Amino acid sequence: MAKSDTTTLFRAPRSFMGAPFGRPGPGSRAAFLGLPFDCGIHPFRVGSRQGPHAVREMSALMRRYNPTNADFDPVSLLGLVDCGDVELTPGRILDAYARMEAGVATIVEAGAIPVTVGGDGSVSVPVLRAVARRQKGIVVLHIDSHTDTYPYDDPDDRYNAATQLTHAVEEGLIDASRSWHIGIRGTTFAQGVVQRARSLGYEVVSIDDLVRRGFAQIIAQFREGAGRRPVYVCFDMDVFDPSCAPGVATPTWGGLSAREGIDLIRTLTDLNIVAVDVNTVSPAHDVNNMAAHLCAHVVYEFLVVLCRNLGLAGG
Repeated sequence: MAKSDTTTLFRAPRSFMGAPFGRPGPGSRAAFLGLPFDCGIHPFRVGSRQGPHAVREMSALMRRYNPTNADFDPVSLLGLVDCGDVELTPGRILDAYARMEAGVATIVEAGAIPVTVGGDGSVSVPVLRAVARRQKGIVVLHIDSHTDTYPYDDPDDRYNAATQLTHAVEEGLIDASRSWHIGIRGTTFAQGVVQRARSLGYEVVSIDDLVRRGFAQIIAQFREGAGRRPVYVCFDMDVFDPSCAPGVATPTWGGLSAREGIDLIRTLTDLNIVAVDVNTVSPAHDVNNMAAHLCAHVVYEFLVVLCRNLGLAGG
């Protein structure tokens, strides 16, 4: 056996789309961070804590140039770094929240945009807390099949993947009067969840209205209300139909196709996006890594949007 070149003998763990591992520095406009957390209390689907690893692995199938839509390298233009995963124990919810908040705060304080991948939807609470330290008057654009603004009866058991945007209002982290839930559909365990979301100040757009009125028109209305306020984009992978994203925490039929979801993301230009939160890939329930692969593409599309919104994409 020939003597090996030690510089190529070993390979580092896979990063998102080959971005360098590390903390954001002066040239970093965005940073990828895995949040390997779920509350572990879903009655029959626990596993989204494994989502960040699966999404990184499937990002190897992504290329950096799209000659018909974005013929530039968003990873390089943004100076994207992969910060790895937050070190946490999912069963210790409050400690895990504190660790996720501190991890995101490191990115925000460096002046970079956090691009986080969960994890179940509950991770939005610590991410929002960290972003709200620096950004005031945050407006949420929540793209999901569920409102996640449910009430909670027990104050000692208040954190789960259906209450995160209730906490966002109660803690004063966001401007709910200009925040929207988009893509809402499907069955629920409780009555009146849309009315509850509206009572907290949110605008709610069902998937029927979204498709009927059109992506561009809906986002134009959101953009008019948001103006140049800081926008926190929360994208739950269950907005997609289970036929293209089966491995999610709460699959719901009648969702967006992959083509439609990508088109929707591409309308999010001219917004002051300060955080991108993509969540709920559950590898234990995926089929041939379909949801994880689609999630990697979703993150890529958001990187392209960030480049355009930051004026990095040229003409």
